[in-house]
Amino acid sequence: MRLTTKGRFAVTAMIDLALRQNTGPVTLAAISQRQQISLSYLEQLFGKLRRHDLVESTRGPGGGYSLGRKAADITVADIILSVDEPIDATHCGGKENCLGETGRCMTHELWASLNQRMVEFLDSVTLQKLVDEQIAKGVEIENKPTLKRAIQPMPLVKPIRVNAPNSVFALGNAFAKN
Repeated sequence: MRLTTKGRFAVTAMIDLALRQNTGPVTLAAISQRQQISLSYLEQLFGKLRRHDLVESTRGPGGGYSLGRKAADITVADIILSVDEPIDATHCGGKENCLGETGRCMTHELWASLNQRMVEFLDSVTLQKLVDEQIAKGVEIENKPTLKRAIQPMPLVKPIRVNAPNSVFALGNAFAKN
């Protein structure tokens, strides 16, 4: 079994999201910038994560993604399987037809057993555990910048009195009187 970038990036992005879950929704652009993952690739991954209820999206200004469940209730196996990453070391994909019509290969049970152990291991590691490990390593989580607009009083402007005609007709009348 080889874990592809799809699974690696999904787990990395979920750790990033979980680290910042207390500051409100996290944008994919911010995750993309911090983790050096393509924004369009993250959009594809988060679409799949959302369909599996691992994340929730918030639209509009101040929107982004947040965890769909508590980090302690999400496992690495959940994340990897939600992005369609196969966890399978067998040649046949678990169909037991490694040799075609003649059946299983001699090492099928070995690889099937490895699959089971991998799933058990990945299912035992929670997202919360990975977040705690990052915090223990000293990963700094920047606070979300607050976008407060300073309300400034309108400057007092005195109206300008112009003693001039405001139309062509008034201009004509002004010249007629002179």
